[in-house]
Amino acid sequence: MTGSRGVVPACKTYGMRIVVLAGGIGGARFLRGLKQAVPDADITVIGNTADDIHLFGLKVCPDLDTVMYTLGGGINEEQGWGRTDETFHLKEELAAYGVGPEWFGLGDRDFATHIVRTQMLSAGYPLSAVTEALCDRWKPGVRLLPMSDDRVETHVAIELEGERKAVHFQEYWVRLRASVPAEAVVPVGAEQAKPAPGVLEAIAEADVVLFPPSNPVVSIGTILSVPGIREAIADAGVPVVGLSPIVGDAPVRGMADKVLAAVGVESTAAAVAEHYGSGLLDGWLVDTVDAGSVEQVEAAGIRCRAVPLMMTDVDAAAQMAREALALAEEVRG
Repeated sequence: MTGSRGVVPACKTYGMRIVVLAGGIGGARFLRGLKQAVPDADITVIGNTADDIHLFGLKVCPDLDTVMYTLGGGINEEQGWGRTDETFHLKEELAAYGVGPEWFGLGDRDFATHIVRTQMLSAGYPLSAVTEALCDRWKPGVRLLPMSDDRVETHVAIELEGERKAVHFQEYWVRLRASVPAEAVVPVGAEQAKPAPGVLEAIAEADVVLFPPSNPVVSIGTILSVPGIREAIADAGVPVVGLSPIVGDAPVRGMADKVLAAVGVESTAAAVAEHYGSGLLDGWLVDTVDAGSVEQVEAAGIRCRAVPLMMTDVDAAAQMAREALALAEEVRG
């Protein structure tokens, strides 16, 4: 694997087994670039399910669906989530009956996915089997696994209108827009959860593990909170490389700084690397604007390089993926 231009020769990538821990938009767009960069690789995606929420009697899995829709060609490209060519007649009718919440936008096409998922879950199928069945339609070109078949939900402790309370992450993120400080972030149920079938096996058989620029607390962090997953990655004996979601001391997208503050981590590329730790992370990519942090990250025992990390299009995401794999090969060497 050559590092001069991030070019990955086909002879080195054919059949490569790559495991990617992914949240929603950032993870999905990185995966699309990864597929372009290494079309012959065997990619397993371990998706965050702690963002899942029950709405209108339906099980909604935002991160799994964002990956599935993005790689399957059905995503709303402009917003990065939900379906393309979407309408909202059902949501409008529910609102007319006074049925909410109105702050969470489910479109008519999107509702179909949640109905099918809920029906299958009610019939006794585990989430991993349901996800596989949904992917039979979308053909994402990767093996998409939920982190667990067990129910895990991220809750955020806040103070709102003088009252201390815990709210579901979706309410904090979507309704409140992270407008109040997060005092704590808790993946409820994670301690009792088990990795979904195939998760630990995929990690054990991987040639490389990648952390895309997803939220390090409520996306990748919740995946790692499921007992056995962090340990499996640390013990896999293969390069683990991450890409910073923080560029120029600010999140590339979303409000990651709000939840980073809740766990006592500064909103910098170096601080996020140190948050993961050298016991887990072997390599870390920061954006060129954060080149000054390379020395700090390497002092923490993590190999670090500065490269462009803005996913302006699929080609840019593909180049980021090549850089990550080049760094993984450097670590391996």
